[in-house]
Amino acid sequence: MLNIGYYKGLPTEFVMKYSSGRLRREGQGLAFFYWKHATQIVAVPTVSTDSSFIFNEVTSTFQSVSIQGQLTYRIQDPKKAAELLNFTISPFVQRYVSDDPQKLAQRIVNIVQMETRSVLATMTLEEVLARFESIAEAVQKRILETRPLASLGVELLSVYFQAAKPTPEVGKALEAQYRESLLRKADEAIFARRAAAVEEERKIKENELATDIALEERRRQLIALEGENARSQAENAGQALEIEAG
Repeated sequence: MLNIGYYKGLPTEFVMKYSSGRLRREGQGLAFFYWKHATQIVAVPTVSTDSSFIFNEVTSTFQSVSIQGQLTYRIQDPKKAAELLNFTISPFVQRYVSDDPQKLAQRIVNIVQMETRSVLATMTLEEVLARFESIAEAVQKRILETRPLASLGVELLSVYFQAAKPTPEVGKALEAQYRESLLRKADEAIFARRAAAVEEERKIKENELATDIALEERRRQLIALEGENARSQAENAGQALEIEAG
């Protein structure tokens, strides 16, 4: 009885039981008794896994940029993954006997980095800093189309870029340029307000002048009308005297 063990797989594990080098049983979350001296157990996790990453690349303008993000993947073909990586588990301590499972995430990150490199090679630093979220979408689309992870039995569920940063020196230069741009915009706004105030004052003076001209024209017309009335009255008075004298 001491040579007999019992293994109970997790529901999120695809378990393969090998005895004397031959596959005897396989399935999701298997549980079984086994001969300790002649059995190897392979347990491939099929649950989705998150992996963070950060890597440096170069843009089309030969500027270095640091990309920080996270990806989520799932092993959809456990048998294919087990052919390339060692997922053999020690049932006594519930640990893998090699570090191959930890290497899987790095292999996926390497593929993401290669696809990111291809995208960044067509973009300037300013474009990368402004559009890093959409770049992640483009990288994920390229991976889904070319399927470089199919040989690993892996499905890429998502890729997110959380930040894109230039080198510290370039970052300081961009910050200075941005501050100068803000100051220039502020100065332009002040000049625009002053110009608008001058223009408004000019319009007010033009309106006042037009009003004065209109008033003067009306005064001149009134004087002319008064003179015309006076002449008419004089003519009428003279005609009246002539009639009385006659």
